[in-house]
Amino acid sequence: MIESLISQDQELFLFLNSLGNESFDAFWVFVSGKWSWLPLYAGLLYLLYRRYPKRQLVYVLLILALSVAVSDQIANVFKYGFERLRPCHDETLIPKIRIIECGGRFGFYSSHASNTFLLASFLGSLLGRRYKSLMIFLFVWAGVVSYSRIYLGVHFPLDVLMGVMMGFMIGKIGAFAVKKIIK
Repeated sequence: MIESLISQDQELFLFLNSLGNESFDAFWVFVSGKWSWLPLYAGLLYLLYRRYPKRQLVYVLLILALSVAVSDQIANVFKYGFERLRPCHDETLIPKIRIIECGGRFGFYSSHASNTFLLASFLGSLLGRRYKSLMIFLFVWAGVVSYSRIYLGVHFPLDVLMGVMMGFMIGKIGAFAVKKIIK
């Protein structure tokens, strides 16, 4: 059963990765870049600043930072616990795929997917009522960043899906903690 799932995951990866085109490579590298989104992060920080008094804002930012740290560390535990090779390190797949970037040796699960969906679910929970379109934007943004990892040849779809689920869950837990603390 697991072998069948992994085989289907590889097939889906090969299909999605093959949709790439050199004309779009730079765009997807930009989308996947951590520093590309600094203006978005600054804007989100501004919205939090407007929404919360300074003392509450400190708690929001501390819990957000803690949530991101937890997300990254859990992803590393999974990567080194499962030791699933990234597509760009899998010798059987390398001749069949487009590799634009390549990260560390292991890739289950995607930290990019986890962190972007963490941010979307965390901020969606805290700001979504006030800024409804922001929540939609954040989830679309997280989805685009997550897909970029497949496009670039860095992650399989199941790596991304697991990252999405973990990030969403950790983000919701973090937002729940914020709401309990700042009542």
